[in-house]
Amino acid sequence: MTHIEILPILLPLFGAIAILFAKLLNHKTQQLLSILLVFLLILVNIIALSDVKNSGTLVYQLGNWPAPFGITLVLDKLSALLVLLTSVLALGSLWYAIARGVDGKGIHFHVLFQLQLFGLNGAFLTGDVFNLFVFFEVLLLASYALLLYGNGDQRVKFGMHYVVINLIGSTLFLFAVGTLYGVIGTLNIADMALKIANLSPDNQGVVAAAGLMLLFVFGLKAAMFPLYFWLPGAYSNTSAPVAALFAIMTKVGIYAIIRVHGTIFGPEAGELSFYHLPWVLGLGVITLVLGTIGVMSASRLKEQVAYLILTSVATLLIAIGVNSQTALSGAFYYTIHSTLIGAGFFLYADIFELLRGEYKDNLVRTPSFKNIILSGSLFFAFAIAIAGMPPLSGFFGKMMILSGALESSLTWLVYSAVLITSLGIIVALTRTGSRVFYHVLPDAKPLQESISWRDYLPVFYFLFLSVLMVILANPLSQYTNQCAALIYDVGNYISEVLQEVN
Repeated sequence: MTHIEILPILLPLFGAIAILFAKLLNHKTQQLLSILLVFLLILVNIIALSDVKNSGTLVYQLGNWPAPFGITLVLDKLSALLVLLTSVLALGSLWYAIARGVDGKGIHFHVLFQLQLFGLNGAFLTGDVFNLFVFFEVLLLASYALLLYGNGDQRVKFGMHYVVINLIGSTLFLFAVGTLYGVIGTLNIADMALKIANLSPDNQGVVAAAGLMLLFVFGLKAAMFPLYFWLPGAYSNTSAPVAALFAIMTKVGIYAIIRVHGTIFGPEAGELSFYHLPWVLGLGVITLVLGTIGVMSASRLKEQVAYLILTSVATLLIAIGVNSQTALSGAFYYTIHSTLIGAGFFLYADIFELLRGEYKDNLVRTPSFKNIILSGSLFFAFAIAIAGMPPLSGFFGKMMILSGALESSLTWLVYSAVLITSLGIIVALTRTGSRVFYHVLPDAKPLQESISWRDYLPVFYFLFLSVLMVILANPLSQYTNQCAALIYDVGNYISEVLQEVN
């Protein structure tokens, strides 16, 4: 047992404590320490990913207590990919926060930022459902403060919606966990899968109900219909770097569905095998349709980007519901793409708002403004990427998902939903670009607001990563194929985690 598995959790945790004491020095010291921690986290996660590729799944038993009796962390190809994605995302978000001075609008921004990373990485690495709940609460507590960071009535209003709905979700999470523990007698994911495979018929109904309650909770985190209404308002009214970091938050809910339900109610679960997938597919299609309507009806760019995040979540839900290895591989590829592009688009929307002065990010005609050609070009690039059009990475992810849907009996539903909504998104973004960049008010005095070229760099960083995904599409898709194969190999996951018991 090495210690690389726990470092993505320990680094931000102890980093947050160090930054708290660094406040005694000055703000610059906090900024420098926070940036160094994120760079170190990226390095650690790259090493962890390399170790997993060479050695296979790594299991870490805290206190050297064997599973299922102790706290288990599992670093496999999927969790290694997601913690690396989180740290890469954090770099761009933190970069912009420092460049624009967002981190200086209150106290403890960097402490909360590191605690958010602590919760996110813990959720991706934990091997039992109870500690998934614990890390959920940690990341949610940090997100409550980050969401409300700064001033604004709308931020407080939608932030309270976010807090209340997640408190309800946390309560239901505890009910579901208590029910499962009462029937099965364990909360270790691998051990639960083993025992549900041999569950008596008398207990199947109770376990199925608890599993659906968990699906409700994870769906709330992922913003799945009918639990998505908190996302557009919360994401579009918080600060840009926080919204960019939150692009990974919905993916935690997606990951929890894949890891918990995919393992516990996987191919070895007998009568309960994949019983949750029709719910995931059906609600994913509804979420996609309603999210697209939101994109088309949005009156502000930040609101439109928030609904685009919702459509990306819905696409991932549909890929899970299809239940094929190819679709799941496409979902992992699309997860990376949608997280990075969504984050970059939020940062771009903030720059767009600053350049337009009193008009802010309202999708209305305005006089010409500074850097309009550069701004319009960036909008065009992000629009192509997030709509899933070639040649950027979103096209590859959607094509993989649609290819996997050919194996489903509901191919017509998946193709209809994805293709029609994609067309709707393209139309909406075309209308937005035409209105704000092409049909400017010709006789009005140009707006004079300007920003430094350095503020654009984090936006280009995320756009560059999308281009890099295209360049590395073949090895990256091979890796996501391996991740998808591991998800369906539940027996291997169980044996790796419980090997000391067996």
